[in-house]
Amino acid sequence: MTESQKSIARYIDHTLLKADATRAQITQLCREAQEYRFAAVCVNPTHVRLCADLLKDSGVAVASVAGFPLGATPPEAKAYEARQAIQNGATEIDMVINIGALKDGDYDLVERDIAAVVRVCHDSGAVCKVIIEAALLSEQEKVKACELAQKAGADYVKTSTGLGPGGATAADVALMRRVVGPGMGVKAAGGIRSLADAQAMIEAGANRIGTSSGAKIVQEATQRS
Repeated sequence: MTESQKSIARYIDHTLLKADATRAQITQLCREAQEYRFAAVCVNPTHVRLCADLLKDSGVAVASVAGFPLGATPPEAKAYEARQAIQNGATEIDMVINIGALKDGDYDLVERDIAAVVRVCHDSGAVCKVIIEAALLSEQEKVKACELAQKAGADYVKTSTGLGPGGATAADVALMRRVVGPGMGVKAAGGIRSLADAQAMIEAGANRIGTSSGAKIVQEATQRS
C-alpha cells in the first residue's frame, strides 16, 4: 500500500450493517479490510464470530453494535448485547443512546444507559463508542449527549447510525470535538462515500470514519496520489 492509502485506511471502520447482509458479503468485507488494512470492520452481532475468525491476527479490529439502530432498549439489554458480542470476539462496541430519554431531559437514564455498556466494554478491555444520532438532536441536545457520554467514561462519541434521517456533517463533528476535547475519540458515520467526504470529517476533528465505501475511498486516494 502507498502512504496515501495507509494514511486514510487507518481511520476507516469498514461497515456492513444491513439486515440482509449475507455470509458471503461479510466474508468479502473482511477480505477488503485485510487488504486495505482498515482500523476495523463494523457488523451486526450475528456476524461477529465469523469476522473474529476471519480477521484473527490481522490487526483489524471487530466492532459490533448494541441497541442498534433505535437506542430504545433498556440499559440491561444493551449491556447484554455488548457482553455477547465481546464474548464472540468483538473488541469495539458502537451503542446507540436512548434518544427519547435525552429529549425528555432524563439525563440520569441516558448516563446509566451509556455507563452500562461502558462497564461491560472496559471490563473486557474493549472500546465503547456512543452513537448520538445527531440528525435527531438540537444543538443543545448534541452538546448534552456528548457531555453525558464523556461523563459515563465512553471512549468515542459517534455522529450517526447511518440509518437515521441524516448522516455525518463536518459541523456536527467539529461541535462534538469541541465538547469532548482532544482526549476522547470522535467517529463520523453516515453518508461518507468519497475521499473528499472522509477528509472533511477528519479535518473537522474525526479520528474514525464509519463507511461502507472504504474500498472506494482508498482507491480514490491512490488515484489522487
